[in-house]
Amino acid sequence: MITYSAPGRVNLIGEHTDYNGGFALPIALPQRTSVIFTPAETDTLTVFSDRADVPVDIPLDTTPGQVTGWGAYAAGVIWALRDSGFSVPGGTMMIHSDVPIGSGLSSSAALECAVLGALASAGGLNIDRLEQARIGQRAENDYVGAPTGLLDQLSSLFGEVSSALLIDFRDLAVHPVPFDPDASGVTLLLFDSGQRHGHVDGEYAARRASCERAAAALGVASLREVQHRGVQALAAVTEPVDARRARHVLTENERVLDFVAALAELDFPAAGRLFTASHTSMRDDFEITTEHLDVIVDSAVAAGALGARMTGGGFGGCVIALVPAELTLKVDDSVRHAVTEAGYEEPEVSRVYAASGAG
Repeated sequence: MITYSAPGRVNLIGEHTDYNGGFALPIALPQRTSVIFTPAETDTLTVFSDRADVPVDIPLDTTPGQVTGWGAYAAGVIWALRDSGFSVPGGTMMIHSDVPIGSGLSSSAALECAVLGALASAGGLNIDRLEQARIGQRAENDYVGAPTGLLDQLSSLFGEVSSALLIDFRDLAVHPVPFDPDASGVTLLLFDSGQRHGHVDGEYAARRASCERAAAALGVASLREVQHRGVQALAAVTEPVDARRARHVLTENERVLDFVAALAELDFPAAGRLFTASHTSMRDDFEITTEHLDVIVDSAVAAGALGARMTGGGFGGCVIALVPAELTLKVDDSVRHAVTEAGYEEPEVSRVYAASGAG
């Protein structure tokens, strides 16, 4: 019997930069998805979940499109492992998770990495973490059909206690960055809006396509290749929407690096301002926030938060805020009041911190 778990993640800053070869700065969360795997001499993996009434039987020779729903993430891992030349054992798997689904905390990658880790451990497979991330991404891209980058899998696999992860997606380098705001009297608050994203009507894919068109207009393979030229380079992108999407990516990359520099100086007021600037860019240039999330951000900052931003792919999910510890209750109460006054459900609010990765 193998027990394996993998965390969800919060992306501190750097949204929709991963598939553009840029920078991001996530942390692994204490919330995790755990699996208990009992191998057996069978050509099927039977998967049970604490969030589903009935199990899913997955043939080990599964192909994309064969399994749908929540079971597709486990099936995708099996398919991607086998397609990469690895032998996968059958058996029974029990899944438990406290990572909220559809909240922008990467419940899907937590599930993929936990399933992958359990199967690899049971099969004695020697797969380094970067290759595991690629396998998890293939499961999500090519089996499930979600065109995500590697941010979520890398966050779940490389997470470290009291550290954020500076990821350079051009060369897939992962550098731990000390992140312990509590030691400086600052709390990282997570506001779960309850508004589930589902990347409404393919909007995530539309943003990715827009960035690819902008890169093509600039004659480069990815927007990262014009990062050093700044937003002036975007004058050659004549389609206004594509130009705005690209402007978000270039300025967001700069904010990631500036945020890391602020952390090095323990300058959390500067870090907070970068949070808020990131949200403004996502709202105005990338257009992936919602009125609900904007209310949370605006009310948090008005109540004394150093800064706040939506985190995740967009169109719902969560907001994070850096808040002086002595103002935590005030910000919490103010956000709840503002949100209910605007006609939305009261958010779930929690303190979060950087936790360990999969294992």
